[in-house]
Amino acid sequence: MTEPYAVPVPKGYRVGGWEVREPIATGAFGSVYAGRRTGEGEPRTAALKFLPTGTGTPRQLAHLRELVEREVELHRRLKQPRLIRMYETLVVDDPGRPELDGATVLVLERAEGALNAVRPPEPGPLLAQICEGLAQLHRAGWVHGDLKPANVLLMADGSARLADFNMAAELEGTHAYTPAFSTPDYTPPELLWAEIGERGRRIRPSADVWAFGVLAHLLLTGAFPLPGGTPSARRDAAAAYARGTDELRLSAELPEAWREIVRECLARTHEERIGTEALLRRVEGAAGTGRSPRLPRRLLPRRRSRRTTVVAAVTSVVAVAALGYGVNTWAGSGGSGASGGSAGSSGAGGESTSATYGAAELRTGKGVPVVYRRLIVDSAHDCRQAEVTPALLAAMLKAESDFDPDLSDPAKNEYGIARWTPSVLRWWIRADGVPAEETPVPPITPSQSIPAMSRYLCSIEPRLKSSLPGDRRVLLAASYRTSYKKVNDAGGVPPNQRAYAARVAHWLKEYTPPGKK
Repeated sequence: MTEPYAVPVPKGYRVGGWEVREPIATGAFGSVYAGRRTGEGEPRTAALKFLPTGTGTPRQLAHLRELVEREVELHRRLKQPRLIRMYETLVVDDPGRPELDGATVLVLERAEGALNAVRPPEPGPLLAQICEGLAQLHRAGWVHGDLKPANVLLMADGSARLADFNMAAELEGTHAYTPAFSTPDYTPPELLWAEIGERGRRIRPSADVWAFGVLAHLLLTGAFPLPGGTPSARRDAAAAYARGTDELRLSAELPEAWREIVRECLARTHEERIGTEALLRRVEGAAGTGRSPRLPRRLLPRRRSRRTTVVAAVTSVVAVAALGYGVNTWAGSGGSGASGGSAGSSGAGGESTSATYGAAELRTGKGVPVVYRRLIVDSAHDCRQAEVTPALLAAMLKAESDFDPDLSDPAKNEYGIARWTPSVLRWWIRADGVPAEETPVPPITPSQSIPAMSRYLCSIEPRLKSSLPGDRRVLLAASYRTSYKKVNDAGGVPPNQRAYAARVAHWLKEYTPPGKK
C-alpha cells in the first residue's frame, strides 16, 4: 500500500459473508478492497467499499437496502448493463475494533481499473458504452452529476461501466438536487456559479450531456475542449463561452464524425443541448458499432483474483459517500504473476483480433466484413435462445442486404443492413425492451439494426411451433421476413419465402464453423 488508507482494514478481516483481500483504492469517501465470498453463492468476488464510521444513519442505511431491492427489476430489463452494481450493504459490528465498529460497507461489482489510467487507442466504442450508461441512468430518472474518466470503470472484458454516484440524484420533474461539489472541467457553465439552496444545487440531465462532450473530446484528442492550462483557466474560458464573448474552438484532431456530436453536447445553454436518447443514437453511429471493439486487455491493470462478469443496476446518493467506488487512486497488484486468464482468449497476450473475433461460432475468411464481426457475435450472445447464433445473423444480413449498411429501398420502406421498416424497428431498437418514443428516421445504422434483429429473433423463437419441419434457424429467418404466425400457419417456410430461405440456408452453412450444427 503506497499511501495511508482512509479506512485501513487488515487482510483476512471478515464482514458479513465476505473476506477482505488486497487493497484496491482509497479516497476521501472511503477505501476499497477486494472481497472474496466465504460461503456459497454468486458472485464469488466483489469490491468492498468501507466508509468511515458514522457516515450512515439508520434511515439512510434502510434506504440503501431498499435501493438494492429496486435494482433487481431494472437489472432484469437491462440486457447490456453499463452501471456498476451494488449487491448489498453491511454494517460492521465489532466493538473490539473501534476504528471499524459501525462502518458501512458497500459490496460492489468489481472492476479492473478506471478510464483515467489509460488512453484507449479506439475511444469510439467505449464512448458508446459510456453514453449507453447515461441513457440507462436517465431513463430510470436519475442524473449522475459527476461524469469524468475517473468515474468510468473498466471491467475484465474491457467494457465500461459508470460508477461513483456520490453526486447522483433522482429527478423531480425536470430537475434534481445535488451537493455543491463538482469537478469544474466537467461542469456546464450554468452550474459553475449556480445558486445553492437548502436542498443543494438544481441539476438537469443536460449537465451529464455536457460532461460527456468534454470526456469525448478529451479521449479523442487528448485535450480539453476549452482553452487553459489549469482548471481555473478553463473555468474562466467556459464562462466567456457561455456569455457569448468567445466561441467554441474544438481541436483540429477531433475526428469529423464526432465534431458535431461534441458541439451539440457543449451548447451554451441546457435548452440547446442534444437529448440523451438522440445523443446515444449519434454516438453509436459515429462509433460504427454500438457495442463493438472493447479495450484491449493489455491496457488494463493486472490483478491476481479470478474475474467474474456480473450485472449492473442503478444506485443512489445516500449519506456522505454513496454508491460506486468514489476513488481515483488505484493500487496495482504488483508483480507479473497474474493468473486465471480469461477463458476463451487467444493469441499473444490473450487478445482476439476483430478479424477472428468469435471464430468458434462464426467462420473467418468467408466474407463477413470484419467491421461487423464483433457486433454480430455480441448481438447473438444477448439472446439466450440457442438457435439465434452469430452464423444465423450473418447469413440473414448477407441475404437481406449483402452487408450494405446504406441500403435504402423506399418502395418497400426498408432501410439499412438488416432491411428494417422504421415503424417496426421502433419496437426493437432499445436494449431494455421498451419501444422508442419516436419512430427511427433513416439512415438506420448497423449498431441499431443488428442488435434489434437479434432481439426480434429471440422474441419470436418460442412462438414458433415445435412441430415444424426443417432447420429452425431457417424458419426464424422466414419469420423475420414475414411473421411467425405465417410460418406456423404454412407449416414451415411459406412458398413466397422459399428463395430467401434457400439463400439464408446456403450462407448459414458457409458461416457455421466445422463441427457446429
